[in-house]
Amino acid sequence: MTAFQRIEKLFHHEAAGGVALMLATVVAFIVANSAWSPAYTETLHVYFSVLLDGEGLSKPLILWINDGLMAIFFFLIGLELKREMLEGRLKNPANVVLPGVAALGGMAAPALIFLLFNGSDPVHAKGWAIPAATDIAFAVGIVALLGSRVPSGLKIFLLTLAILDDLGAIVVIALFYTAELKANYLLMALVPLGLMLMRNLLGHHRMAPTLLLGLILWVLVLKSGVHATLAGVITAFFIPLKDKYGKSPLHSLEHGLHPYVMFLIVPIFAFSNAGVNLSGMGFGDLVQPLPLGIALGLILGKQIGVFGLTFAMVKAGIGRLPEGANWLQLYGISCLAGIGFTMSLFIGSLSFESNTEMNMVRVGVLAGSLISAALGYAVLRYAGKPREEAAGRTA
Repeated sequence: MTAFQRIEKLFHHEAAGGVALMLATVVAFIVANSAWSPAYTETLHVYFSVLLDGEGLSKPLILWINDGLMAIFFFLIGLELKREMLEGRLKNPANVVLPGVAALGGMAAPALIFLLFNGSDPVHAKGWAIPAATDIAFAVGIVALLGSRVPSGLKIFLLTLAILDDLGAIVVIALFYTAELKANYLLMALVPLGLMLMRNLLGHHRMAPTLLLGLILWVLVLKSGVHATLAGVITAFFIPLKDKYGKSPLHSLEHGLHPYVMFLIVPIFAFSNAGVNLSGMGFGDLVQPLPLGIALGLILGKQIGVFGLTFAMVKAGIGRLPEGANWLQLYGISCLAGIGFTMSLFIGSLSFESNTEMNMVRVGVLAGSLISAALGYAVLRYAGKPREEAAGRTA
């Protein structure tokens, strides 16, 4: 095997996206606590403008990343959701019930724990959805590192739960993290929306015009006050699974975008948003209601919501354990669901503008995610034996 083939194989490994995310986070942490910290902060707040006769978009670099690059991230999530609904795990409703209820519990319980600590503060209460999210790249990456110790049925359960969690996060952002609406821009957004629908119904196979219309939709949605990343999801749902030639534009786009999103866009987002500056911070700051509510929401809330509701469903006879899994392994997966990271930091950026509050959000998200990852890995490693070893013992 050549060096190029080894590198290519490495990039296609299930854990690669999670590793890239972790490396970007470590680099951000080092830079934020080094002599480069002022330059790091200043660069992220440099304004970049696209104007025509004084009208257009003018935002700091951090918002171009969070509103622009993350729209591509959400476009990929939209493609994955549509594919799963049409031909994957979400096609059969029976396969969705157990992970669907677990996903709902895994969003509700962390939010309630967060509000237990922050509900009396109307400013901090806006961040209730921060610990409700699960980072699929990190969670799947850790499961991949465990290899055959995790039954395939449990991997499917985690993937379905994470996909439904992403769908829930999209709904939450649309309903609760929308700024003051500007109806004129929303009305104008109906034009590219209608043209994408028309192209879809007529079976047009060229995707460049649809993507251009999606870009126009993104600008209008951004100007309307609705969070612009939703334009990425909407555009994805107008990409056909099959065109008139029997080819799949959806599969092609998903396959083509995936490495750029996992190894460029998400690491850039992590580097830009995960830089926790610890200067002047003591232990007392770590146990303030905001970071503590986020961390405990991720660590305890996900375990209570995912494991608790799954246990209740199985005991009530409504569902059954994923094939080949035991209760301890399911508990380990529930712990991994507490890795919020990308989506938690993203929702945090929508909740707070103050750098002080965002620093506390970063501390809570990083602490909760790292503890959840370590706990989930330890439990799954202890609970499951490699299948080859187990087969040898039964022989």
